[in-house]
Amino acid sequence: MKRLIALLIASVMVIGMTACGANPSTEPPTEEPTEEPIIRPVFDPYEKENNYKLTEKYTEEQEGVDYGTIDEDVKYYSKTAGDYKYCNVLLPPGYDKKKTYPVLYMLHGWMSGYDVHLCPDSYLQILYGNMLHNKRTVPMIIVSAEMYTGKWKYKEQIEENDKKLLAAYARVVQDLPNDLMPFIEKTYPVAKDRMNTAIMGVSQGGTKTLAIGFSHLDRFGYIASFAPDPGAVPTDFLKGTIWNKPLLNDFPDYDPRVEPFFLYLAVGADDPENVEVTKFYGSLLKKLGYRNTTDVVDGYEHDYIFWRAGFYNFLNKIFRP
Repeated sequence: MKRLIALLIASVMVIGMTACGANPSTEPPTEEPTEEPIIRPVFDPYEKENNYKLTEKYTEEQEGVDYGTIDEDVKYYSKTAGDYKYCNVLLPPGYDKKKTYPVLYMLHGWMSGYDVHLCPDSYLQILYGNMLHNKRTVPMIIVSAEMYTGKWKYKEQIEENDKKLLAAYARVVQDLPNDLMPFIEKTYPVAKDRMNTAIMGVSQGGTKTLAIGFSHLDRFGYIASFAPDPGAVPTDFLKGTIWNKPLLNDFPDYDPRVEPFFLYLAVGADDPENVEVTKFYGSLLKKLGYRNTTDVVDGYEHDYIFWRAGFYNFLNKIFRP
């Protein structure tokens, strides 16, 4: 009898607790959402000093070194251009379609082209092959993009008109991420994450590199701009001219989740035009919170000798685990 009475009392207590709003659910309490962790390479490129004194070991073709192969005049359709465009693609020594490679996009300068810096036996192919042979960089695919983005049959005519040519160059800011990158990712075994995607450019290409990279920080983990012209963001340089029309209203606010793993700007101290604008970009980005290296290097001008030295440092520091 006592046991029966105790069971009845317990039943009444449970009913009472339910009636008073007690939660009989066995589901665990909802946890607060946590932010996705920021993943960064272990290697810190800012800790390694840049080297601008390259020896023939890196600048000249060496016996017994494999310099990879170049797919020349690779054709793809650009919706931005409304026409076909071209690029050159460097495949590293030992290229294997079954592997996945990091990818570096490169933009040329004014009145240049996709086949100038990267073509068979070019200085960039020789530099990269020597660096890879001497374990100063890692296997990657390098894509030399064409900045001219318009009807290809009109290219030579437009080259006579700076304003129209500059406008055609500006459209690469849409073409590269929206047309070229999807084509490369479909055609070659390249990684698609920002830790394995880089972009670099020289002169006008350096300006476009900043605009593309900072418009797509979620896609580019490494950005290098060498002797860039005005026009990435508003400045007072060449104000009132066609060269000052900004591609971006401003660089985006700093966000640690998409901060570049390495942001590198450099210019030769004897560059006739772009020393101060390069320093301006580096200073502005630093004020916004973006860690960067901005070098003004004695003894260099605005030419491929300096580009090669800058490329060496960038290739030496990107895609490290």
